[in-house]
This record gives sequence, C-alpha cells and structure tokens, in this order.
Amino acid sequence: MWRTVVGRAGAMCEASGTGRRVAALLLAAALANASRAVAAAVIEGTVTLPENVVAPAPKPRYPVAATYVIGPPDPPAAIVYVEGTFPRARPAAPADVGQRGYQFSPGLLAIRTGTTVRFPNLDDEYHSVFSYSRPKRFDLGRYHKDETPAELVFDQPGVVKLFCEIHDHMRGTILVLDTPHFVKTDFRGRYRLEGLPAGTVTVKAWIDDDTLLERTVVLPDGAVVRVDFAPE
Repeated sequence: MWRTVVGRAGAMCEASGTGRRVAALLLAAALANASRAVAAAVIEGTVTLPENVVAPAPKPRYPVAATYVIGPPDPPAAIVYVEGTFPRARPAAPADVGQRGYQFSPGLLAIRTGTTVRFPNLDDEYHSVFSYSRPKRFDLGRYHKDETPAELVFDQPGVVKLFCEIHDHMRGTILVLDTPHFVKTDFRGRYRLEGLPAGTVTVKAWIDDDTLLERTVVLPDGAVVRVDFAPE
C-alpha cells in the first residue's frame, strides 16, 4: 500500500513537472510572437511640397459678408499611405472638418473608408458645405454656429472636394483611403509611418489632384526605411 501511494505521488510530481515545462514552452512561444509583433516596420522621409500656392481671392457673394476677416489657409501638405489589402478594422473615430476664419479647418483631411465626418461651423456667420465629387455628393445647406449639421459617412474611396456656397474662396479636400496606414505630412513635407507589416509594399504620396507619386519598397521586419518623394 505504501509503495502504491509513493508511486502515485511520483507520477503526479512527474506529470506536474511536465506540465510546468509545457507551460514554460508555451509562454516562451507567446513572448516570441509578442516581440515579433512589436517589431513592426517604419517608413519615414520627406515629400517635396509645391511652393507659392496661390489661394483663391475672396469674392463676397453677399453684401453682409463684405467685412469679414479671412484667416490664412492651411500650408501645403501631402498624404502618404501604404496601398494594399488589410484586415477589416474597427470603425474609426469620427473626424471633424470645421469652418474657422472663413477657411476649412483642416484644409486637407485623410480618413479611412467608413469614417464619419462632422462639419462644425466655428465662425459667427452662416456657412454651407457641399461637394460634387463622385465618391460623395452632398449639400448640407446653410447653417449657423449654433446649429448642428448632419454627420456624413464616407463609404467610397477617392478625393472629395469641399466648397462653401456663401464664401466661394473656401476650398477643402477629404482623401478617403482603403488602408489603415496613412499620415499627413507637416508643413515641411516630413512624415513617419509606423506599425507597418513586413514585406513588399507600395507607398504613395498624394500631393494634389494632379500629383500622385508612388514607390515599391521592401520592408524587413522591424526595419526603418527612408523613402523620399519629389515630383519630376
């Protein structure tokens, strides 16, 4: 009887030791996968932006608007993004394109397909927002800062140009992309795209309606790759 008990205890200890070894191996594998997931690639660089961009001259459509003070438009910028097929992501948080200082703010916005955009009026005068662009045709009508316009879901990729019916100098652009990997450059054209999967990817730089540059890039796991864009 004593030998039987001792034998069973030894077997239990051996099984427990095996279990601990298996658990340790599983933990090591999980840590290795986690470290591999963290070692995502990065693309950074500079986009040569256009110089001497001339904004449309203000032409007040109504006499009551003749005295408004127009703020400066946003400086030129570009959108850099990685093209490809990516897993479906959770819906992005809503984005805002306001009207501030009689300009669209921001003047250039990049969003992922399916994102909701709000258009708050931050001025003391009526504005309207409309677009005839194929990816999203709409007209929000005229509304004051105390009114809340409709929120719109941008469900088709492409370039959406924004206008104000009251202040025809106002221009804005929404770039709708089928990728989670995009970033807007700063006013010097600098950008940094993080969290990219390793492999061969196509990187594009949208500068304006007439200028879309692209490069094919090989991304080693965890590497930082520099890609500069300059129109010819």
